[in-house]
Amino acid sequence: MYPTSTMQIQDFPLWDKLKERRAIMSFDLEITARCNLHCGHCYINLPANDQEARAKELTVQEIGGIADQAVALGAVWALISGGEPLLRPDFPEIYMTLKRKGLLVSVFTNATLLREDHISLLKKYPPRDIEVTVYGASSETYDSVTRRPGAFAAFTHGLNRLLESGVKVRLKAMALRSNFHELPEIAAFCRSHTKDYFRFDPQLHLRFDRDEGRNAEIMAERLTPEEIVALERADGDRFTALQKNCDTLISDEFTHYGCDHLFHCGAGNGSFNVGYDGKFRLCSSLWAPQTLYDLRKGTLRDAWEQFVPQVRDMRSQRPEFLDRCRRCSIINLCLWCPAHSYLETGEMDTVVDYFCRVAHARAAAISG
Repeated sequence: MYPTSTMQIQDFPLWDKLKERRAIMSFDLEITARCNLHCGHCYINLPANDQEARAKELTVQEIGGIADQAVALGAVWALISGGEPLLRPDFPEIYMTLKRKGLLVSVFTNATLLREDHISLLKKYPPRDIEVTVYGASSETYDSVTRRPGAFAAFTHGLNRLLESGVKVRLKAMALRSNFHELPEIAAFCRSHTKDYFRFDPQLHLRFDRDEGRNAEIMAERLTPEEIVALERADGDRFTALQKNCDTLISDEFTHYGCDHLFHCGAGNGSFNVGYDGKFRLCSSLWAPQTLYDLRKGTLRDAWEQFVPQVRDMRSQRPEFLDRCRRCSIINLCLWCPAHSYLETGEMDTVVDYFCRVAHARAAAISG
């Protein structure tokens, strides 16, 4: 199956139950946008020494307050991400603050900054899991993608220490123009180092800050629809799952004639995202200004109970969107959502041709 961010998952029974509950189950916490790597495809990374970004980061006390509010509303799981979360010297304090709230805690990291005190902490107080992205299976590719000489050596050292510690590690990869030639080796590397989980993602978000120069770099890293389908065909497990679930991905039931709602996804149903600057979002990709709520000026309960329903009730009056996207039976194969539309065009209800071509290529492959 594709990551949930690419699917209109309100059409599945589980999400009907979540809507009825209106309880928070989990939240993502981006504790920094800064990163020690400089990947051209990244949608968020700022320089490690960016003092302006650092000054905006939530304090440990603010994070603890948000966590308290989330737990009171039902949250049981929290994800710490970035940027690179281990850039923050107070990462251990943040991690333990969430653990002491009784939360299951996951961490996304590139593993290049892992120190012995990090390993000791994770061994003593194990996370739910650690997810590490693999940008290449060789130093040549990894260092080229991250634009940091020596990054592969730091990554392998950190990953090996994690695996030796017994912490549950999950590996994932981004499918890029820069590592496309090495994706089979990356998949083999990942599967040889983790037994229960591996995924790759061909979806590259544009920049959250909408930087035109950086967006050009991201678009240059995107694969063509044909390359994405070929890559998915080559992965036996993934393609078999797609074919097996064909009727849940392609269906006339997903057409919404006469519906002008923007949101037909899981955003704001059971989970939310908090940016490094305290901005509440229904999902990590949703950066349209009118969909942001400042938790430094309001409460999580207000955001969850008042603001989320307002955002999810947003409508479109754009004929092309209503005639194409809202009537599309293969929407679950598409990269389109209001968040991605905004990142691509500055509007939440724009048809994105690249997304359409990917969806139709996938549909032809799994139903052919």
